[in-house]
Amino acid sequence: MHRMRHQFSVYDYVIFGAVLIISVLIGIYYAFCGTRQNTTTEFLTGNRNMQLLPIAISIMTSFISAIMILGTPAEMYTSGTLYMIYIIGACLGCLLASLCFVPLMYPLKLTSSYEYLERRFQSVSVKLIATLLCTIQQVIYLGIASYAPSTALHAVTELPERATILLVGVVATIYTCLGGLKAVVWSDVFQALIMLAGLLAIVIKGTVIVGGIQHVWEVNKQWGRIHFNEFRVDPTIRHTFWNLLCGATIGWMATFGTSQASVQRYSSLPSLRKARLSILINIGAVSFFIFLACITGIVVFSFYATKGCDPLTSKQIENTNQIIPYFVMEVLGYPGLPGLFIACLFSGALSSVSSSLNGLAAITWEGFLKKPCKSLSEAHKSLITKSL
Repeated sequence: MHRMRHQFSVYDYVIFGAVLIISVLIGIYYAFCGTRQNTTTEFLTGNRNMQLLPIAISIMTSFISAIMILGTPAEMYTSGTLYMIYIIGACLGCLLASLCFVPLMYPLKLTSSYEYLERRFQSVSVKLIATLLCTIQQVIYLGIASYAPSTALHAVTELPERATILLVGVVATIYTCLGGLKAVVWSDVFQALIMLAGLLAIVIKGTVIVGGIQHVWEVNKQWGRIHFNEFRVDPTIRHTFWNLLCGATIGWMATFGTSQASVQRYSSLPSLRKARLSILINIGAVSFFIFLACITGIVVFSFYATKGCDPLTSKQIENTNQIIPYFVMEVLGYPGLPGLFIACLFSGALSSVSSSLNGLAAITWEGFLKKPCKSLSEAHKSLITKSL
């Protein structure tokens, strides 16, 4: 791991820094342009007049985190291609969310998804309990989402992990606080492009170095890594066709249909048709990103299998989540490429953290502060939501 720290060049720092600066500038732009986020409706929902494509991309980016960018290739590296079945479940989950949940939630014009519970059960207590549980869950998730890129950056620079976690939190807080949902959405669009560029760079360059996609596939096949036919119904088996399919379907259906980040975004669109389309678009978008992450894993496995050296068993890395940073720094250490990869990870973290922060502001305002503060002016209400 020590060798990797000396390969992060000035070009890498420039690319990495540019991603952080542009994200902050987007927040500054929306803070001082247009209506300047002077109402809670503007700050939390974009006046419910957002554009379809940015919202669709933002919904996807909110859930394509640095955890997935590191974890999915690591899973493919260690266990083979069976995990790709997860993509089918993600597609089904998006479809069911669009058919079942969006038509139910969108007409209610919700800011917090937990407002539905109050209306459904005629109980404020149910909403408050759900809001409190969600707040606890999101605070825990913020820590996990921030930690993932810190391990990679610590591996290639001298920057301490705590400083990296703080950097993610500060940058995400600044542009979320300044620009509200509009800044979060457009930052997500920018960060999605960075994540796409980072994954494509690894897949394309890695495939070329290994000897082509056919060689990648053949090597994985020789090592018994290409398998999709685990159909046993056995709960003691780590991954089967059925638990991947059912787990992904239920998980993504709930995520896209009822999670705060998703409801807040598709409710900001001007029509039900566009709200449903924002989820349907993600059938292709989410599938493509997961597929890229999966291909990354088998490309990396092909390289080290051909080389006859496993970085994990040779103690070059401490755990499989470091395999992609190690591959990038040791094999693809061209000026700028490591910086693009770290920027890719940070984009995944920033999108997840900013979505959580904006969602926490929305549910806290709707759940605990809206009624006590109803006599305040819109400017003061907006200031309170920004401070959350």
